[in-house]
Formats: sequence, structure tokens, C-alpha cells
Amino acid sequence: MAEAAARHELYTQQQWAHQRAERAERNAERLEREIQAQAASAAASESLAELHYVDSLSGSVQSICKAPIASLDCMADLGSTTEQLCAKLQAAAAKESVERASSAQSPSVTSGLRYRNLGKSGLRVSNIGLATWTTFNTAINEEQLDAVVTAAYNAGINLFDLTEGPQSSEQAETQLGIILKKKNWKRVSYSLITKIRWHYKSEERGLSRKHIIESVRSSVARLQLDYIDIVLIQKADPMCPLEEVVRAMDFLVSEGLIMYWGTAKWSPIDVTEMYTACRQLNCSTPILEQSEYHMLCREKVEIYMPELYNKIGVGLMAWSPLAMGLLPSFKDSLRSRSSNRTKASSISWNQDDRKPPTKENNEPLTARNTKEILFSISLVADRLGCSLVQLCIAWTLKNESVQCLLLGAATTHQFYHALHGLQLLPKLNSNVMAELERILDNKPIRPPMVSTLAMR
Repeated sequence: MAEAAARHELYTQQQWAHQRAERAERNAERLEREIQAQAASAAASESLAELHYVDSLSGSVQSICKAPIASLDCMADLGSTTEQLCAKLQAAAAKESVERASSAQSPSVTSGLRYRNLGKSGLRVSNIGLATWTTFNTAINEEQLDAVVTAAYNAGINLFDLTEGPQSSEQAETQLGIILKKKNWKRVSYSLITKIRWHYKSEERGLSRKHIIESVRSSVARLQLDYIDIVLIQKADPMCPLEEVVRAMDFLVSEGLIMYWGTAKWSPIDVTEMYTACRQLNCSTPILEQSEYHMLCREKVEIYMPELYNKIGVGLMAWSPLAMGLLPSFKDSLRSRSSNRTKASSISWNQDDRKPPTKENNEPLTARNTKEILFSISLVADRLGCSLVQLCIAWTLKNESVQCLLLGAATTHQFYHALHGLQLLPKLNSNVMAELERILDNKPIRPPMVSTLAMR
């Protein structure tokens, strides 16, 4: 028994010695691998340092030769004369200047400019769009029109709106089509909006399928394009069935003449009914509503448009942030401009849809308290170091429901002055907005719900 125990103890000691030897061998191999890795890392660092040194030498040679480093390939031909070498260097420099000029024409994003989806669609546009009511409706030459459109495109604006009166819109479509054809910009880099208009006393009566399709085809021909990005329907037509309007717009989408469509100056009830008809007929739905929004007109945008966006995905495109020029020029022409601001009244085939100006309609805009309010707002603008125009634009964009704001400009100076209002957004903190709210004192309130059961 003692001999067996001794043999077992000897065997155990041999196993322990063998394990220690294997462990030491593995440690030695690991140490060798670490040493090799450190050596490889050092070699890589040396090669990288050599590359940096070569790059620095190339940069110095490039600065000496006043030409791109690629132009030094011409020195490989040792038989070339000095004149030939200079000619090659000048050609390379000219090529570089052309490339720089072409890159300068590409649009660059202006500070404060953001890109948002229109409604719940996939179309992303800048939160500022160039409108045509002052750009193409004034007596300015083609060079100035070209300069304003180019300035907007280079600033990063990718949305051009052509949704004014019938005659002015046709002229604007023709002029903008000429400019776009001459510029030859990529079609994917900008979006266009036009409008289907109709009037009670004109030949283009109602939103019939015939009028809708002919109007869009005429706009496409005037713009010299293959399609229009967004087409808006101005005002609801009570004499035309919604099914006819919906099927006509869906036909235009399926034919590729338009990509999206929306409404303009529609009531929230009409927009909801249109969306319901689209769902019932399995047709494409509207993606936006174009509505007036400024400090003196707030109810529809602030109460009903967020609800339309959350429920049916209809976005908001705001226009007239300056109240048709009333806000920045209230000292000189408040009464004269307010006389032109009348609202649609009756719906009839036999008479115009606008009511003649009356004292009752103009009274809110010509009252003394309105002048005092605008004067107080101008004092806030002076304190913020901006103009009243820039403050009105920034106040409108402060509303998150506004996905795009349309601005018009007759000159590049007016355009850049209005675009600078984007820089004012960070200054409109909660204190400034509360102060403006106290001055305006016109925050809309949702009317109380009326139960039909209580009326019985």
C-alpha cells in the first residue's frame, strides 16, 4: 500500500511539472506575439510619418508652382521646353478655376434654413420658399428676375411657388420656365408649386375634370418641364362633386404629370371631407393646405391645422407673413392697404365671390389700437436689432406647424434682408414670445363644444 501511494504521489508531481512547463511555454509565445505586434505598430507609424512628410513636400511644391500637384506630371518629359511646361501649368490652373466656379454655383445651405417633410409625405423642402407675387408681378427686367431666382437657389431654397392670380401666374410660369431651362439645374434639386384656379365669372368655371386636366397640361407646357411637383386646388367648388375632383387629381398623379397635390384657402371641414372621399375611392390624398398666417390672422393655423396634420397628415404652407405688406408699412399706408383686404362672402354662379369693402369689414385693421399694437411690435424689433419684416418672418416660423413659409422679393437685396430673419429665431425665447403675445392680445381660443342633445 505504501509503495502504491508513493507511485501515485510521484505521478501527481510529474503532472504538475508538465502543466507548469506548458503554462510557461504559452506565456513565452504570448510575449513574443506582443513584441511582434509592437514592432509592426512602430513600423506602421514610421510609414505614416513618411507619408505625411511626402504630403507636406507635395504641398510645398504645389504652392511654389502655383498649380495643382497633378500638373507636375508634365515634368516627366525631360525633353519639353520651358514654354511647353509653362503652357501645361497654365492649362492646369485654368482647369482648376473652372472647377471652382462650377462648385460655387452649387446650392449651399443658409444658416438657419431647415428641410422638412410636407405633411406626412416623403417630399422634403426648405422651410422658406420663393413666392412669385412680388418677384414676377413687378415691372423688373429679366436680369433681376434671374438674379432673385439664382440667389434663392444658391441659398439652399428648393421650393418655388407659382400660385397667384390667373394672368400673373401664367406669365410667371413662362418666365420661370425660361430661367430654369437656361440654368439647367438638376430636376431633383428643386420643387415647383402651381395652382388650379377657377372663377365664377370667367370661362374657367368650376373644378370639372376637363378644367383640372387642361390647366395642369398648360402649366407643364409653359414651364417646359415633364411634370410639376405639387398642384394646389384653390377654393372648394360646391357645384362640383368631390368624387370628380379626387379622381381627376388621382389621374394626374398616375399619369406622371404631378407628384403631389393639395388645397389652398379651404376650410378644415372641406379638407376633411376631401380626405374622406380619397380614402373611400382609394385615390391619392392631399398632402398640404396653403393658408394665410401672420400676427393678425391666426385662428385657422393655430387651432385647426395641427389637428388636420395629426389626424389625416395634411401639412401647412403659410403665406403672407407680412399681412400683404400691411405690417412693415403701417405708418404710411395702413388705411389704403386695409381697404383691399376683403374676404370671400357668397357662393353663386351669377356674381363675384368678393364683397365690396365696407366700414365694418375694414374697422379691425384701421382702428387706433391696431396702430398702437404695430408700433409696440416695432419697438421690440428695434430692441432685438432687426427690422419689423424680419421679426414677422421669425415669429411665423416659430410655429412648429408651419412646415414651409413663402416669401416674395423683387430684388436680391429684399430677398437677403427677408432671409436674414432666420437668424432671429434663436433670439425669440419664451420671454420675447410672451411679450409679443401680450402686445397682440389676439391668441385664438377654440370655441366650446356644443352638444346637440342639450338643444332638445
